[in-house]
Amino acid sequence: MNTFSEHWLNPPKNLIISSRDVHLWRINLNQTESQVAIFKNTLSSDEIARAERFYFPQHRQRFITARGSLRSILGQYLQVDPMEVQFIYQQRGKPLLADKFADQKITFNLSHSENLALCAITCENLIGVDLEHIRPISDLESLAKRFFSPREYESIKSIPGQKKQETFFRYWTCKEAYLKATGDGLVKLEETEVNLISDHESELLVRGNWTLRELNVANNFAGAVVVNGSDVSWEFWDFS
Repeated sequence: MNTFSEHWLNPPKNLIISSRDVHLWRINLNQTESQVAIFKNTLSSDEIARAERFYFPQHRQRFITARGSLRSILGQYLQVDPMEVQFIYQQRGKPLLADKFADQKITFNLSHSENLALCAITCENLIGVDLEHIRPISDLESLAKRFFSPREYESIKSIPGQKKQETFFRYWTCKEAYLKATGDGLVKLEETEVNLISDHESELLVRGNWTLRELNVANNFAGAVVVNGSDVSWEFWDFS
């Protein structure tokens, strides 16, 4: 159970992280063309190929900025140039640092929506983060019935107006953050139950030692992070 209390600050020059630390990075994806070009120069060939598959230039630029920012952030912890950061991918696509960085034990996760991204960094523990822009969904209740538990679905049905959309995305981000932490992907949403105790508190109802925290990132956004472990120290950084 956690409350919103984060203050997004400028990061220190020397970043040190331990197994009980979780660093959250808020990233603005609206960047100048010159900055996007700088980020693109740090990407691998497969990342550039993924970027080129986006039809709309804005989506392509946001992907490049998100991945370039991730490389820059990880490079600070690893003390290497962003273009030297290498990834491997789990079966369902979750990125991990390549084996050459195994001794550093850094784990991370990235999520982006509209003009913002969130990056979560920790050491040794599994971690997942999710970010969603709160927007109208015409078939919201049918989606909740399909992907949420019966108790969560009944909760969604009982909430009026705009609050219904906010609650839907709170459930969604909490669930997806957990499934990204485990590496399962979006295959067990209805089995991952969340108790939204109040507007600012939540509880993950799953087996194991997991900490869930909802994140106050910006107006009209829902965000959540899940990390394996209970004794967690949080830091919140603005990436620029």
